[in-house]
Amino acid sequence: MKSVPLNAFARSQSGRPEVKKLRDAGRIPATIYGRQTKPENLELVGREMTDLINHSLSENILVDLDVNKKKRLALVQEVQHHPLTGKVLHIDFHEVAEDELVTVMVPVETTGEPVGVKTGGGVLEHIIFKLKVRALPKNLPEQILIDVTELAVGKSIHLGEVKAPEGVEIMGKKTTTVVAVAMPKVEVEVAPVEGAAAAAGDVEMTKEKKEDGTAAPAKAGDKAAAGKTDGKAAPAGDKKAAAPAKK
Repeated sequence: MKSVPLNAFARSQSGRPEVKKLRDAGRIPATIYGRQTKPENLELVGREMTDLINHSLSENILVDLDVNKKKRLALVQEVQHHPLTGKVLHIDFHEVAEDELVTVMVPVETTGEPVGVKTGGGVLEHIIFKLKVRALPKNLPEQILIDVTELAVGKSIHLGEVKAPEGVEIMGKKTTTVVAVAMPKVEVEVAPVEGAAAAAGDVEMTKEKKEDGTAAPAKAGDKAAAGKTDGKAAPAGDKKAAAPAKK
């Protein structure tokens, strides 16, 4: 990875109101960390840092920081974005030495159209999107490409089969699947079971008594009238109908 020159300035403000003023002025607050030095607050020109991120394949960027005329080699360790606007809010740098092995997460991208997708009706499944790699700063890749052209249905590429760039070690379990081609999942419709319960909305059946006293299923549409005594419904509001019969 080739280092990119970037201007930075020492920052004394650290409170929330001061940092807000800094952002309003078009600056981005940053912090640089290192093994041999204490963390130091910096500020960057917002336009320069945003352009650098937008023109990079990933946020793994090696920079030559010019801090008050002092050169410091560093990796972009973390970029904080606004959750709604995507605007860069803060940058963390990790200072490194040219001869120091560093470990970073690198994005994985595929190239080519798998034969299992092109002619077999399969679907390419991207299982892992970032790989952990170790290398000298100058050898760090911005991304790792995997050629999936020969990948047939039911086949996959494992971590141990990924070709690392020169001077780069890919770390992790070698049997881990990175990409695969599988047949698309088909939804199976379940046939209705014969004799299943009536669907919601069907008329509820009631029972009436036969002459011999046994219960028989009522016909659909029959209604049970509340307040029946001798089989005839009493008209509403009729007081005589409610009085007991004289002997």
